[in-house]
Amino acid sequence: MLNLTFLKNNLVAAINTAMKAVPTRTSLPILECFLLEAKYDTVTLTANDMEMAVKTTVDAEVEENGHIAVDAKVFSEIVRKLPEDEVNISVTENLQVRITSGKAHFEIAGKDGEDFVDMPIMEKGTPVVVSQMTLKDIIEETIFSIAPNENNKMMTGELFEINNNVLRVAALDGHRIAIRYSVLPDFYERKAVIVPGKTLNDISRILSGDASKTVNIYMGRNNILFEFDKTQLMSRLIEGEYFRINQMISDNYETKLVFNRRELLDCIERSVLLVRESDKKPLILDIRDGGTVLSLNSVIGSMKEELEPEKEGKDLLIGFNPRFLSDALRAVSDEKVNLYLSNSRAPGYIRDDEGTYIYLILPVNFVAR
Repeated sequence: MLNLTFLKNNLVAAINTAMKAVPTRTSLPILECFLLEAKYDTVTLTANDMEMAVKTTVDAEVEENGHIAVDAKVFSEIVRKLPEDEVNISVTENLQVRITSGKAHFEIAGKDGEDFVDMPIMEKGTPVVVSQMTLKDIIEETIFSIAPNENNKMMTGELFEINNNVLRVAALDGHRIAIRYSVLPDFYERKAVIVPGKTLNDISRILSGDASKTVNIYMGRNNILFEFDKTQLMSRLIEGEYFRINQMISDNYETKLVFNRRELLDCIERSVLLVRESDKKPLILDIRDGGTVLSLNSVIGSMKEELEPEKEGKDLLIGFNPRFLSDALRAVSDEKVNLYLSNSRAPGYIRDDEGTYIYLILPVNFVAR
């Protein structure tokens, strides 16, 4: 009925990819399974949690074609612990799955593959083509700004917007906004979709980050499909119109500071040593012509450190969540960063001269001492 031989490392890599779409909890037991489909010299593993589906292929010696659904968690744990480099999987007529490697023999119950909920069929159209490195970097440089809970569903996803040859990706959580722009080699019709943050986290973990490899992105009405290497990942989109972030961004400022990014980040991360996870103690920037003093007071202790950024404009006293500042600075690789400020109650902007990124952070109210 089914007889397959794999190299263990190839099978484990496919399992790790497909495992991203196996639900932790579900009312449909069949969704706790992988679907293994064998045809000619390839085997396709599919997982589907009804929000996201992954289909990935792995090379194998196929003696008999067929399909079977197997418990994903049990199957993956067995395969990872097998002793030899070669793995044989066969299925009996009563759907028992035999897994053999060297002198190790396992037998687990399978399920009829016909019952598995396969990946939805999508009309692809023209794909947006992005390098794996670009997509991976863009996700990692914005994903920290999505909201961690679903009080506002829109904030748990990211805006993917194509306009001519520019891809804009944006995330916000009500306290900050992260925006990245990337110029693409080709031009496209304008499209805008909202992709769940979980989907993007999973993709960034799967992507190799190789600049020479590409990802084809198909944006549909209800789904988005990413195709790369031997993998297809399809996700439901978040419905609705995204926030009007253009109206939240301003080019006006009264004060501009140019910091050495590493010095500023190190100073902020030292201040965070005095802040518990639940604390909302601000890092206060006292900006003057002679230098900028960064200070923080908490129940643990206090710190004060002076930096000497290039300054343009007015003196200012302003406070920020130090973790929000450090998240933005870690997402930037420039040696120097520009911080634009208007007043103590207006957002601060970290942005580059070329317009490839914008990080907006709302200030924190505090009582000046």
